[in-house]
Amino acid sequence: MADVKEKLRLDKYLWAIRIFKTRSLAAEACDKGKVKYNGDQAKASKNVHVGDEYEIKTEARRWRIKVAGLLHNRVQYTEAVKYYVDITPADEMERLQYQAASFHTGKRLSKIGRPTKKERRDMDDFLGEE
Repeated sequence: MADVKEKLRLDKYLWAIRIFKTRSLAAEACDKGKVKYNGDQAKASKNVHVGDEYEIKTEARRWRIKVAGLLHNRVQYTEAVKYYVDITPADEMERLQYQAASFHTGKRLSKIGRPTKKERRDMDDFLGEE
C-alpha cells in the first residue's frame, strides 16, 4: 500500500515551492487555466509526482518546471528551489531580462533630475541670484 504522505495536491506544491504567495492563489491559477500539464489545464487537486512537468503563468513570468521532489510544507526559498528544476526556454528568459531593463517605476533615479534644496542654494549663490 502507498504511503499517504506521497499524495500531494498541485496547489499545495506550487505554494510550498514559492511560485505563489498563498495556496488560494495557486488554486485560483489552476482554476483559471494558468497551470498546464501536458498542454492541458491542471486542476488544483491533481496529485503531483516526481518527474512531472508543468507550465505555469504568473503575473511576473511564465515558468516551465520539472518536479524534482515533493515538498509538503512551505520552506525558505533557498530550500524550496531544490524541489524543482526550472526548464523555462531561453527565449522566455531573454524576454524577461529585456522587460526588467525597460521597467519604469515612476520614481526618478537618485542624483538625476531636479536639484536638491542644497544644490539649488549653491547654484543661486554661484549665479548671484537672491
